[in-house]
Amino acid sequence: MSAALLIAESRMQIRNQLEHQLRGAGFAVVGVGEGSQALTLAEEVPPDLVLVGHELPDASGAELCGKLRDGEPGRRWNRDIPVIVLGDVRSDIVDRVRAFECGCDDFLSRPFHHEELVARIRAVLRRVSPRPRDRITAGPIEIDRPTRRVSVRGERVQLSNKELELLVTLASAPTRVFTKEQLLREVWGYRSLGRTRTVDSHASRLRRKLAIPGAGPFVINEWGVGYRLLEG
Repeated sequence: MSAALLIAESRMQIRNQLEHQLRGAGFAVVGVGEGSQALTLAEEVPPDLVLVGHELPDASGAELCGKLRDGEPGRRWNRDIPVIVLGDVRSDIVDRVRAFECGCDDFLSRPFHHEELVARIRAVLRRVSPRPRDRITAGPIEIDRPTRRVSVRGERVQLSNKELELLVTLASAPTRVFTKEQLLREVWGYRSLGRTRTVDSHASRLRRKLAIPGAGPFVINEWGVGYRLLEG
């Protein structure tokens, strides 16, 4: 499944080149030219990693990294999202230190080879990727990944492959709301939402199968946003 990257780079030619190269390396990529646009996308369609150019019209790379880490009142995004700052040819040790102080995961100065950037991205993603758990418990739901066994209060539930993958994703953070875009990307590997009803239909079937008397409700629809497994 391809990782989703968000590129914040003000220079269109460089941004387009990065998008083309990284798509060729197997990533799903979205590019923007301003820091404010990057923050909006980080909130609405959370990426797996953000690449930040050295200077944007409304923020430096370090400043945008700091905003991603600190958050803003009334807004929600993953503050632990991996960030790589791409310096320019004039970047020096002061720029690097400031970027790391603002919370970036890596800093790469231009000029750099495309292969090195791809290697750095994959290295950061490996560092931040949680190791899959063999057994997951969410309320009365128990999932045994190696045997693909699912039970609710000890009662066995039979799920299809995609229903199980959807359940595992929701159970990884059971009270968190996963957007439909996130679920399509993580469970089905889609790059965009489009007009598909895939998430809704699978969520509906999963809800029915988990509906054991005296337990639940499970697979809660947050209208207009997505789904969570358990009430917060």
